[in-house]
Amino acid sequence: MPRTDYSDFACSVARSVEVMGQWWTPLILRDLYLGVDTFDELVTDLGVSRSLLTQRLTGLVEDGLIRREAYSERGDRYRYRLEPAGHDLIPVLAALSAWGDRWCTPQGGPPLLFEHDGHECVPTVACSTCAHPVTTDTLVPVPGPGARAVRGTAVVASRPLSHPGAGP
Repeated sequence: MPRTDYSDFACSVARSVEVMGQWWTPLILRDLYLGVDTFDELVTDLGVSRSLLTQRLTGLVEDGLIRREAYSERGDRYRYRLEPAGHDLIPVLAALSAWGDRWCTPQGGPPLLFEHDGHECVPTVACSTCAHPVTTDTLVPVPGPGARAVRGTAVVASRPLSHPGAGP
């Protein structure tokens, strides 16, 4: 199935999916964060084909999420490191992992737990102002400076914003 191009959408979710929506991308970023950072280690850990991994790593470098660093004298062996944009995605992936632990836990329980400042934590999305958890009951969308009626936001721009997805 051909992949849809979201690069011209005026929607931050769509544009994020354009970068993060490729198969393997979240798992590659997770592995890099966990220290699995050479090509051969990534192939072994993920079980992904070498050609597909090459394509994904090249794309992640082009998108500015990771960088390559030579680690052999010949310069033909590389470690992959997270760039600031890649680092910023790790808490998002940790929150996604916590969602998975809650709603589709692997047999035997969560394969990875998280600590924060020396104590166990469950990553959540929190308000940058008050630090309270963000939920569909408390989150209210409002137009931003880039709001306009174009592909990806045409329907949203034509009606008052609300939060119809509010939880139970």
